[in-house]
Amino acid sequence: MAEQDSTVKTFIELVKKSRRGKFKIYIGMSAGVGKSYRMLQEAHALLRNGIDIQIGYIETHNRAETQALVDGIPFIPRRKVFYKGKEVEEMDLHAILNRHPEVVIVDELAHSNIEGSKNTKRWQDVLDILEAGISVISAVNIQHLESMNQEIESITGIAITERIPDKVLELTDEIVNIDLTADELIDRLKDGKIYTKDKINIALKNFFQPDKILQLRELALKEVAHHVERKIDIEIPKQIKLRPEKFLACISSNADTAKVVIRKTARLASYYRSPWVVLYVQSSNESADKIKLDKQRHLINNFKLATELGGEVLKIKSDQITQTIIQIADEKDITTICIGKPHLNLFQVILRTAIFNQLLKYIAAKETDLVILS
Repeated sequence: MAEQDSTVKTFIELVKKSRRGKFKIYIGMSAGVGKSYRMLQEAHALLRNGIDIQIGYIETHNRAETQALVDGIPFIPRRKVFYKGKEVEEMDLHAILNRHPEVVIVDELAHSNIEGSKNTKRWQDVLDILEAGISVISAVNIQHLESMNQEIESITGIAITERIPDKVLELTDEIVNIDLTADELIDRLKDGKIYTKDKINIALKNFFQPDKILQLRELALKEVAHHVERKIDIEIPKQIKLRPEKFLACISSNADTAKVVIRKTARLASYYRSPWVVLYVQSSNESADKIKLDKQRHLINNFKLATELGGEVLKIKSDQITQTIIQIADEKDITTICIGKPHLNLFQVILRTAIFNQLLKYIAAKETDLVILS
């Protein structure tokens, strides 16, 4: 009976998947590369081919060439809401679901909805739209990707508060990278095609510098390349099935190291389109009555981050840390164990730490990889 239930569930999932709308994202290295412009160009092409397409939300930023393309495309009026004494406009999710076009354009994927909305983030609205069988064309900048948050901040010096989890990109049917050279992007800025004249010099001195743009461009190109690789891996079955990759991120109560290990393991898992697990082994020294409140808070936040990035979180009480890691690696069929860089000299750790040696012996015997993340 249980086997029959499982078969029914599998069939239901297949039916749901076939009914789900198609999801396309235009991704870029920064504002001003032309994502909204390309979405609107595509909308006009779809209209000419008889496709029922509507604008659910578009942000032209008063760019003349983008604004000109809005004309002629049907749109679903935004809902107006009073928030903190001001009238603000939000995408009307309910109206989109009721109107039910074949395709809807939804810009600014990482946008946070105002309080009281059905969902806290626009990407969650998009998932609802897709589940309703409506296809979505959307756009996002690479810096809004959750697992790249710290890396982008170190490049640009700007904290990115609005982010989307990597799993959103994994749900896409198509990703298109809008690529420009650093010179082309800076020329667009100087020509007033990105910001108004009063903001151009400030932008040139801060975000729009060639070295920063090149680094962001590389990240955007890599992300799209990895998406294509994942798509090929799924759609073209291999003759010989290799051992499927599965990652184990081992974290401690050291908040900063844990965050790095979680984000970098999420990236690795995303590249391989693989499941991953976060393991925190709580020793008796770190029990609730002994660990400081700020460390507890950081731990909870890191568990939440791991969950948002698509990881499975395990919290196990044990003073046998290495044995616990080995046990979980066995139970979960882990192929790669990821740990933070030891605070001591790595050579000293390998030579003098029995715990580390035990882990090395295990991975050698099991053909498991060990990744030390700096």
